[in-house]
Amino acid sequence: MPRYASIRELAGNTPVVELRSLSPRPGVRLFAKLEGQNPTGSIKDRIVIRILEAARASGALAPGQPIIEASTGNTGVALALWGRILGHPVEVCVPESVYPEIEQLLAVYGARVRRVPRQAGIKSAREAARAIAAETGAHYFGQFDSDENVRAHEEWTAGEILADMAAVGGVDVFVAGIGTGGTITGVGRRLKEANPACQVLGVEPRLGVHVQGLKSLDDGFIPPILDESVLDGRILVGNRHAFSHARRAMLAEGLFGGISSGAVLHAAMRAASRLPRGNILVIFADGGWKYLGTDLWAADGEPAPNTSDDDPLDDILWW
Repeated sequence: MPRYASIRELAGNTPVVELRSLSPRPGVRLFAKLEGQNPTGSIKDRIVIRILEAARASGALAPGQPIIEASTGNTGVALALWGRILGHPVEVCVPESVYPEIEQLLAVYGARVRRVPRQAGIKSAREAARAIAAETGAHYFGQFDSDENVRAHEEWTAGEILADMAAVGGVDVFVAGIGTGGTITGVGRRLKEANPACQVLGVEPRLGVHVQGLKSLDDGFIPPILDESVLDGRILVGNRHAFSHARRAMLAEGLFGGISSGAVLHAAMRAASRLPRGNILVIFADGGWKYLGTDLWAADGEPAPNTSDDDPLDDILWW
């Protein structure tokens, strides 16, 4: 068995698993990269490590300087751990709508939590974090603004994907959620460099629908680092399908993915139904254990409470 010098060496190198029972067409193969295998259980370990290391190397983040960030979940949790390991007090501004488990994890890792009104969401949390940084001298982390977010995925995540998928012929379609825009932009660029025919599909919730970890581009906030030119299409998913497909992955493949993983799986299966053959790779950004309070895994298999959609059909928008 390998021996590791520190927890830092456990970040990345996440596995890719084929979803053999979930492809709707015999010529299409579905694969999931399991980012829940990272130390804090999500893909956000990658960007937090990369942004912190770059800030410390440049002098923008001084030793022991407090850090503040806006987050609805995984980035805040990752920052709480890695910031503490590096000796930085961490404060996270969160909307009141975040799941209780997220606040509990932030507290476990030693972060201070500052709530903002639910209605304002991540936009207001981001503004609050910026204002506090200016007032107190704390370092504003800036996951939505940092080019290091994109570079982490372009150089690190995408590099692993290219190596992971080389033996099966590469990636024909890449499907990932749109949150900060870092994953879809960074990985999408690198995959298109390797294979210009690769299709990159971004998954987002419908306007007014809350799917943890994803952002609607129609709600008035487009992350500055998102490069929309990388996208070949957007797939809008409601929370009913996000929940049902997260459960489906667990029952069919034994993969305990989070809610955004269910949304991405649903989108990938829709895309697969229109593809005659090829390889589709999806990002399972985190694990489902952070969302046990939603009753996602109820024994009767019904969607969790408050997960119905106004429209039972999801829309695929192409341009």
